[in-house]
Amino acid sequence: MLQFRVWSQLARIKSYWNFEVIRHIMEVNFQPPIKVTLNQMSDTLSYLDKDDKHFFANGERGFAVAVKLLQDSKIIALPTDTIYGLAGLAQNPKSVEKLYELKGRDKSKPFAICLSSVSDISSWGEIDRVPYNLILSLLPGPVTIVVQRKPRLNPSFNPGLDTVGIRVTKYRFVRSLSKILNQPLALTSANSSNDPSSLEPKEFSHLWPQLGGIFHTTPNRKMLRDSYRVGSTIVDLVIPNTYKIIRRGIKVDQTVRLLEKYGLKERES
Repeated sequence: MLQFRVWSQLARIKSYWNFEVIRHIMEVNFQPPIKVTLNQMSDTLSYLDKDDKHFFANGERGFAVAVKLLQDSKIIALPTDTIYGLAGLAQNPKSVEKLYELKGRDKSKPFAICLSSVSDISSWGEIDRVPYNLILSLLPGPVTIVVQRKPRLNPSFNPGLDTVGIRVTKYRFVRSLSKILNQPLALTSANSSNDPSSLEPKEFSHLWPQLGGIFHTTPNRKMLRDSYRVGSTIVDLVIPNTYKIIRRGIKVDQTVRLLEKYGLKERES
């Protein structure tokens, strides 16, 4: 039933879409004429029913819908290279507030930001004293690095904290959203607080009514294993030449080997 609804929406959208404008929009290094694209997307969304929220995350149409929803301060669900995530705009206080409300999460628990490339990290976090080749070895990938945040990051995003977790996922759909929007995505797991992480959309169906859109992809059976529910490995790199594993996520052993290869020593506190 869900598959039928997704294809039905895309069939309706196709009738109103100019493919030439965004033929290469999914290329992370490509900057399309986004103003024209979003104007067209506004018209396209007007043809959908209010309950139409399911889209594919591997095509131009679904991508443009995601951009428009995020710009409208909506929260969307999307696949990453680990678990399903909920995303909003980190620089938009309204989006951040919605994300906390939707999760039912204590505001003392921080969210991470997701960027389009490793080269963007220095705009949002202090990495001058972290070996750059180490960061290139860790990211893109299922790792979140915690560093000192920079003042340009929205003060209502994780208020009271001087650090921020930063992700650069391998998944091109997520990275492209950050690239075109030219700002970080606020990213957290797609579940209510204290519930297990989700590997596919049906596991957080109770949240669908509160979401602007749910973006689907062809399932990778390997990533549907319960071992993937731990999400990304979170590593604190705030203190120079040291590291602390905050969460033992996917590929934690590989992450530790890389950290020690570059001379970082583990600390306990």
